[in-house]
Amino acid sequence: MSVQQYKRIVLKLSGEAMAGEKGFGLSPEIIKTVASQVKEVVELGVEVAVVVGGGNIWRGKIGSEMGMDRATADYMGMLATVMNSLALQDSLEKQGVESRVLSSIEMRQVAEPYIRRRAIRHLEKKRVVIFAAGTGNPYFSTDTTAALRAAEIEADVILMAKNNVDGVYSADPKTDSTAVKYEELSYFEVIQQGLQVMDSTASTLCMDNDIPLVVFSIMENGNIKRAVLGEKIGTVVRRTI
Repeated sequence: MSVQQYKRIVLKLSGEAMAGEKGFGLSPEIIKTVASQVKEVVELGVEVAVVVGGGNIWRGKIGSEMGMDRATADYMGMLATVMNSLALQDSLEKQGVESRVLSSIEMRQVAEPYIRRRAIRHLEKKRVVIFAAGTGNPYFSTDTTAALRAAEIEADVILMAKNNVDGVYSADPKTDSTAVKYEELSYFEVIQQGLQVMDSTASTLCMDNDIPLVVFSIMENGNIKRAVLGEKIGTVVRRTI
């Protein structure tokens, strides 16, 4: 019988994962599937926090093509993450999972303001906490948000769920047939080799705070639970290996 490996996790979902095959907007089926996988983990007694990206609604690249100020484009991206967070919360609540959206940008009508101690209290009450609006600052990605919040709430691990890849590869497996999948890596190797796992700020933050990272595919049902139980799926990134 498998025993849960982690007691408190941060689940990082890309915006694209929320869109499914469409690549843009929200896929009701995907959100429902993600919510059901989160429910499985909550039922194990694991405390779950979620950070959702916003790339399915707004990408900074579009802003730069429009000649938009970088900070403005980033704030628009933060608002996109709030929309995704509310969609996930709604799906969780419909499946009987109590959840709270905590936003780094204050918008009291739709979400609670992010306060570290409040977030921890919600987790202790077995509510799923969804961190929205990134760090509340431009120039920081939602990867960095996941690393920062994981450090703040003293999470045991970050689970990075991908929709188009099942781990970390030496190159893009879609375009390079010689790409090799890694089972384990150190953060130093990730930064040194320029592997597209998370941005360098997030990687450094995880390395400095000794937060392990598991990169896996969200497309296979039950993978979040498998990761929590410590099964060998995807790629594990640690401070040292």
